[in-house]
Order: sequence, then C-alpha cells, then structure tokens
Amino acid sequence: MQIVKISSKGQLVIPSQMREEYGLKPGSFVYVNDTGSAISLTPAPANLIKAACGFLKGKDDLAKELIKERRKEYKHEKKKNS
Repeated sequence: MQIVKISSKGQLVIPSQMREEYGLKPGSFVYVNDTGSAISLTPAPANLIKAACGFLKGKDDLAKELIKERRKEYKHEKKKNS
C-alpha cells in the first residue's frame, strides 16, 4: 500500500508502477466505487462503447420477437375475417 496526497483540486497521482501494471495512460478512464468503507479504482475498458455492445442482449432478438407476434396477430385477424 502506498500513500498519495490529494491536491486542492481533488486530484491524486497513481504511482507509476501501478499505472504501468494496469495499463493506465493519460486519458484512461477508471471506475470509482464507494464500498461504504473504502474507495476503489478499477480500470475501465479502453473502448467503453465496444465493451458495452451486447450488454443488454437477451436470448432472442427483439425485432424477431416483434415480427413473430405480428404474424400471429395477422393470422388471427385473417381467420376472424374469413
């Protein structure tokens, strides 16, 4: 564990050995997490958008489900009107 000083602007310097170990470069992003008793920093992926792709994807494609539902409704209406 190392001790670092927080500047008047709320900034702190991550020791170079840790920056190298975690691949942190100027402009890198980190997640800041408050655990209730501590603050943790976790390196964020270099490309946040790419890392989030598919995050909310379910088993079935929503568009396919919608098309399937519309086909059922169409068949039902067709039978009803026949």
